[in-house]
Amino acid sequence: MDVKTQLVKVHNNDNVAVATCPLEANTFSSTFQITVNQVVPAGHKVALADIAVGEAVIKYGFHIGEATAPIKAGDHVHSHNVRTKLKGGEQYHYSPIASTAKVNTTPLEFMGYRRENGKVGIRNEVWIINTVGCVNRTAERIANECSRRFASECDGFRAFTHPFGCSQLGDDLDDTRTILASLASHPNAGAVLIVGLGCENNQLKSLLPHVDKPEARIRYYNAQEVTDELEEGINAVYDLLKVMQQDKRQPINASELTLGMKCGGSDAFSGITANPTVGRVTDLMCNLGGSVILTETPEMFGAEQLLMNRAKNRTVFEDLKSLINEFKDYFIAHNQPIYENPSPGNKAGGLTTLEEKSLGAVQKGGTSIVQSILQYGEPKQDKGLSLLQAPGNDAVSSTALAASGAHIVLFTTGRGTPLGFPVPTIKISSNSDIANKKPHWIDFNAGQVLEGMSIDKCAEALLHHCLAVASGQQTCNEKNGSHEIAIWKRGVTL
Repeated sequence: MDVKTQLVKVHNNDNVAVATCPLEANTFSSTFQITVNQVVPAGHKVALADIAVGEAVIKYGFHIGEATAPIKAGDHVHSHNVRTKLKGGEQYHYSPIASTAKVNTTPLEFMGYRRENGKVGIRNEVWIINTVGCVNRTAERIANECSRRFASECDGFRAFTHPFGCSQLGDDLDDTRTILASLASHPNAGAVLIVGLGCENNQLKSLLPHVDKPEARIRYYNAQEVTDELEEGINAVYDLLKVMQQDKRQPINASELTLGMKCGGSDAFSGITANPTVGRVTDLMCNLGGSVILTETPEMFGAEQLLMNRAKNRTVFEDLKSLINEFKDYFIAHNQPIYENPSPGNKAGGLTTLEEKSLGAVQKGGTSIVQSILQYGEPKQDKGLSLLQAPGNDAVSSTALAASGAHIVLFTTGRGTPLGFPVPTIKISSNSDIANKKPHWIDFNAGQVLEGMSIDKCAEALLHHCLAVASGQQTCNEKNGSHEIAIWKRGVTL
C-alpha cells in the first residue's frame, strides 16, 4: 500500500511524521520515500530518517526527547525507544520576541448580560455554593427543588458541591475560600446563594468579604441556625429571582469576553489540529481586545521558554519563571518525578514524552504576548493573554479558569470526556472519529483540519461558535447537565 496523505510532518525540521490512520507494516510513503517497518497506530510517530542512540527526536521543530535505541527510517517511534531529555534545573533567559498574530479590527458582538458592577455575564443562572462538604446534599436539594418550581425564571440552578471547607489549614483553606469566593463573584451567576453549616473552618464571615457581588444578588445562611434549611434556601432563591426579572440580554462587544483554554484526553492530533485552532482563536480574541486564560502549568514543562519569550516585559518573565519553578517545587516536595506527565490515554494516543505533550499543549496560547501571570483563584483584571497557576487535572484546572473569570472554557480533546464545568464548556475534538462517535459530548470538530480545512478557517468558525454560545446557544455539557467543580488540595487535612 502506498501511504501518501496518511503521514503528516508538522514542521520542516522534524525527523518524525505522524500517522493519520493505522498503518500496516511494509507500507510505502511516496511523499517521504520510506517504508513503514512495523504496525503503527493512528496518531503515533514514524521515523523519517535514522536516529542514533542519544540523538534528538524532533517534532514541532523542537526536541521532544532522545532515542534510547537505534531507530531506522520507517520505524515506530514511541516510549519503547524514546525518553525525555528534561533533567531538572533548567536555566531560563529573557529573550523577548514580538507577536506574529494577525490584527483583526472588525468589531464583533455577542448578546450578554450587563451587571450593575460593570461585569458581563453570558448566562443568567442562580449558583448555589456551599462553604463545606457537610451541606452538599442540602445545596443539591435546593437546586433540584428550585428547578422544579421555577424552571422558567432563569437559565438554570447550579449547585457546585465539593468535599472541602472543614479540617483544612493555612494555604489549603485559603485555596478553598478563594475559589468559592471567586466563583460566587462570577457574572454568569445572576444571583448566588451561599449555604454554610456553622461550625466549619471555612466560615461565612471570612468568605463573604471576598465575594464581589451586588448586595441585592446574594443571600447566605448557616444551616445550623435555621429550622428548615431546605425551605430557607428555596425562599432565598425566590427573593433573588425577583431581582433577576429585569435582566435582559443586550449587545456586548467581543472585547468583554474571556475565554479559558484547556486540553484533556489528548492524542497526537491535538497538537496538530485542535490546539493550533484554539491558538488562532486566542490571537483573534486578543486582537479584538478580549481576554484569554491559559493554564495547566506542568503541561508547559519542556515548552516554557517559548512562553517566556513572549512575556510583555521582564516582570512578567520573572513571574512566569516563578510560576514554573513553584510547580516543580510542588512535585519535589511530594517526592514525585517532575517530568512524568503523559497519562495512559495520552500514551495510547501517541504522545511519548512531556516535551511532546507540552509543545502541543502550549499552542492553545497562540502567538500572543503574555500580559500577566495569575495565581490560583486570582481574578483576571487585564486584557489579552494571561497564564494561570493550576495543575493539569481537567476538573481542577477548568474550575480555576472559571474562578479567574472565564465565561467559556474551550476544551480540546482527542479521546473525549463528558465532563462539564461551572461555565459553558465547548468540547473541541482533534479528530473526526471522536466527533462522529460522541456527538453528545463534542461541540466542534477540529478534525476537519486533517481533511483539508485550513486552521485559519477552522479558527474563524470556532470563534463564531464561541460568540453563539456567549449569546445563549447551549453546549453539550449544558444539555447533559454536567456542571462540576474541583478544588486543588495541596495541604494537610486535620
